[in-house]
Parts: sequence; structure tokens; C-alpha cells
Amino acid sequence: MMLASMLAAFVANVLLGLPLFVCLLLAAVVGFFFVDLSLLPRMLPQQLFAGIDVFSLMAIPLFILAGNLMNSAGLTPRLIDLAKALVGHLRGGLGYVNVVSSVFFAGVNGSAVADTSALGSLLVPAMKKEGYSTAYAAGLTAGSSLIGPIIPPSIFMILYASLTNTSVGDLFLAGVIPGLILGVAFMIMNWAYARKAQLAVTGTRPTLRGVTVALFQAAPALMAPFIIVAGIVFGFVTPTESGALIVAYAVAAGLFSRHLDWQGIKSAVCETTRLSCAIFLIIAASAVVSWLLAFAQVPSEFSVLLAPFSDSPIITLLLLSLITFVTGMLMEEVSALMLLTPVFLPVAMQAGVDPVHLGIIVTMNITIALITPPMGACVFVAAAVSKLDLSVMFRAIWPFVLVALCTLILLILLPQITLFLPELLG
Repeated sequence: MMLASMLAAFVANVLLGLPLFVCLLLAAVVGFFFVDLSLLPRMLPQQLFAGIDVFSLMAIPLFILAGNLMNSAGLTPRLIDLAKALVGHLRGGLGYVNVVSSVFFAGVNGSAVADTSALGSLLVPAMKKEGYSTAYAAGLTAGSSLIGPIIPPSIFMILYASLTNTSVGDLFLAGVIPGLILGVAFMIMNWAYARKAQLAVTGTRPTLRGVTVALFQAAPALMAPFIIVAGIVFGFVTPTESGALIVAYAVAAGLFSRHLDWQGIKSAVCETTRLSCAIFLIIAASAVVSWLLAFAQVPSEFSVLLAPFSDSPIITLLLLSLITFVTGMLMEEVSALMLLTPVFLPVAMQAGVDPVHLGIIVTMNITIALITPPMGACVFVAAAVSKLDLSVMFRAIWPFVLVALCTLILLILLPQITLFLPELLG
């Protein structure tokens, strides 16, 4: 009854158009009526601040700032030029460029929404000229942007690590191969579309000199993920220190190349402040709700409910993924991650699921929610940049959701895909 009432309050407030963190806090207030109303004035502010009083969360604004600085330094066109040099000469080349660019972007900012916005505004018009339908071009841009939060750095993985005491370095390593597999899946989809639509070959085969020049120009951006992952994995820096290091690197690279000025730095800082404030407000409000659910022993009740399936890690992960998929369709991704992870962790551990594997599965599920109607943020951004009616975009996105879900199922069935790199370098 408590959970149903809190959910009803949350949905009602979302429909009223209130800010998301306010919706979560009002849902928490409803929960206190069922638990103990006298706890409200003491526990609500305490948990509100305890939710963001986590050292590892400091890495989030630093990674966001690094991505914004890279964008302000004009590295976006360089990454796209490198992708064109590598795959632009193939049939349906711009579709491949879209996916490969998303892989490169993943190591720069790790934000699917930023990826959709940046690549969509540049590539969707060009793809339309090459013969792609607007709906497919927008859908591929939104779909391939899911690679961003999976290949490190990843805000979702940092949040998961802060909730479960899992190694950020292991999570970052575990996300590399799944992110590349997702990219290959979308490239196979583009290959099939290009053949069916009989798209013409518009690019010319690149020369070795052309690829070398494009690689050299994009090298400052491509170095970023290696600095982040290597520093954390080999123990030179903590995730937070890695964030500070990559910010310093982004500033130095931008100023050295003379593509970053003080106005660009100011713009990056302002955008980072705006986005970080929104994320941390949601984290704080979600922490209150999570404490209430734990206090009411909801995770224990959930574990008992799924106890008949605890002998099979695969069935457990499939059920948890189904719950996350439905939740992600109706709730913002950060809040869904913050609320579901504490509930899912004991269930998965009881079934024998590796916490790192669970982290990638949860991250993948939450990421897929970014392109699922009606709440998927990337769907709205893709529709806006492609000037496509939202109802058309909602219909066009489902094949890309299906590709992402097939990749998710593959990762569930074959956990070694996820755990190979952490075990190899652990």
C-alpha cells in the first residue's frame, strides 16, 4: 500500500508538471505517513544531504565539465572527420559515421543526450541528402547515442558504484566491450538498411595520408578515455582525481590548439553547473525515497517475491531488466537508477550475480530508457534536431530499441563478455 501510494503521488505530480526532484520529495512525504510521520522533520533533511555527501560523486561534475570543455574546443567536427575517413567510403557511409562518431564521443563526455544533440544537428541533414529517411537518420542518431553512457567515462556507473561500493575502475573496464558490441549491432542494422534502400556509394576510399591527418587532429579527444581508465585501473588516481586530471587536460589541449578561449571555458562551466545542479537535486531526493523503502524493508520483501527464481542468475537478471525497462519508460533515468539499485542488489547477490555484471546490466537498462517513449530524453532531442514530428519519432524508434534489447539479452546470457576485461586486468 505504501509503495503504491508513493508511486501514485509521484505520477500525479509529474503530470502536473512539477520539477522531478519536487515530485520525488512529495512522494517521500506520502511515504512518511505510512512509516512514521514524526520522522519527517529529522530524517528528510538528514537523508537529503547524506545522499550527496559521497566523495565519489564529485567525479560527476568534473567529467561533465571535461566533456563540455572538449566540445567548446571544437573537437566534435574532428571526431566526425576521423569517422568519415575510416568508414565514410562504404555504402550507407554516413550511417556508419554516425555510429563510429558515437563510439568516439563516448570517451569524451559519456552523455547520450549531448551525443544526440551534437551529432544530430550535423549528421541528420547530411544523411537525408545521402538518401536516408529522416525518421531512420534521427532514430540511428538517438540509438547510437546509447553507446555514450556504456563506454567510460559513465555517470550512471559512478552512481551505481556509489550505491553498491563497487570498483569504478572495474565498471569502466566492463563497459568497453558491451559498448563496442552495441556499436557493431547498430552498424549491422545500418548495413541492412543501406542494402534495402539501395543507397549509393558517395565517399571515396581514403588514403593513408588522409586517415593519418584525421587521426592526428582527433588525437587530443581520443586520448581522454585512455587517461581516465588507465589512471583509475592502475591505481594512479581515484575517480574524482581522474575527473580533475581530465579537466586540466581538456583545458591544456584546448588552449594549446587555440580552439578554446575564455568565453568557451565560461560557457562550459555554466553548462556544467546547470546540469550538475539538476543531477544532484535528483540524487538527493532519490536518497530520501531509497531510505524510506529500506526502512520499510521493501528490498527484503522484493527478495522474497523473487526467491523462486534465485537459483538462476539469468532468469533473475531478465526479470530485473523487465522491471527496469518498464520503470525507465515512466521515470527519469538518474532517479530510476538511484531507486532501483538498492532494491535489486540483494536480489541479484542472492542469485549469485557478480556486482560488476549487475552494474553493466543496470546501466544498459537505464540507458535504453533514454530512447523509449514516452519519457526518453534522446527521442525528444532527436525529434527536435531533425525537425520531425514527435509521434513519427515515437514510431520510428522501436527498431533501435529492439537492437539495444537484443544486445542486452546477449550480455545477460554471456556474462564473460562483461567480466573479461576486469578479470584480465584485475
